[in-house]
Amino acid sequence: MNKYAIAIHGGAGTITRSSLTPDKDKAYRDALEQAIMAGHSVLQGGGTALDAVELAVVHLENNPLFNAGKGSVFTKEGKHEMDAAIMCGRTLEAGAVAGVRSIKNPVKLCRAIMEYSDHVMLSSYGAEEFARNHAVEFAPEKYFFDAFRYNQWTEIRDSDIFMLDHTENAEKKFGTVGAVALDMEGNTAAATSTGGMTNKQYNRIGDTPIIGSGNYANNKTCAVSCTGHGEFFMRAVVAYDVSCLVEYKGYTLQQACDEVVMKKLVDFGGEGGLIALNTAGEVVLSFNSEGMYRASKIGDEKTFTGIYKEV
Repeated sequence: MNKYAIAIHGGAGTITRSSLTPDKDKAYRDALEQAIMAGHSVLQGGGTALDAVELAVVHLENNPLFNAGKGSVFTKEGKHEMDAAIMCGRTLEAGAVAGVRSIKNPVKLCRAIMEYSDHVMLSSYGAEEFARNHAVEFAPEKYFFDAFRYNQWTEIRDSDIFMLDHTENAEKKFGTVGAVALDMEGNTAAATSTGGMTNKQYNRIGDTPIIGSGNYANNKTCAVSCTGHGEFFMRAVVAYDVSCLVEYKGYTLQQACDEVVMKKLVDFGGEGGLIALNTAGEVVLSFNSEGMYRASKIGDEKTFTGIYKEV
């Protein structure tokens, strides 16, 4: 049987043991376990990497613990604007959305764009119109309301401060979810989804929907999903940079991730992390922050879940 694997993340940042109660720690680990096992079951049954990453991300989007889908943070206007992307490593086809509202699962809309349009990225009202035409599910505003997210917003809504997610430090919270997978046919895929920044203005868009910055998949090299301060990840073209180091310089996947996450990003102030895998079934979970919600499972091996930086 060919090797198959999947990895997921639920955001990175200043996540320390002291910042989570035992109950909260368990809740995050349980959520990661459920999401990765959903994606893994697709692969185990001979399904595609695309189906696996989409399903895993749907599970994360449906959980208010994570800043994506149902758990998306509030904008300056008190609304929810979501970004997402999905990419096929076999064909290099991709679909992405930016600044969409009321879409229950943005990753599903990305899949529809990839399969039923001649475009890669759609935004705002146009993306929502496409969703209506292709029976992508919408949800009412109340579906996206979460008391914790609302309280986060009310603390800063009268200021010009924006806030990322998952940390005790308001300046270092990176909330995004993502998945990468390798199926039995040797194909890879990546999907990423986010609610962006709390109190963001001007329809700000991050790295998540930008192919090559926050999301990328190529069978020749690797599949990558990122989480971090999007402005830095866009400027560093992080996901594609990892792929390029593998393709053009012959780096191992671990070496490429370390070079980009632990050196390049750090050198100019970028914080966050990524998950990556290749067709050999190698998985890398790399981050330069205090923690990253993450999980991985290779074939029938034991599932790994982690939150904090390993000592």
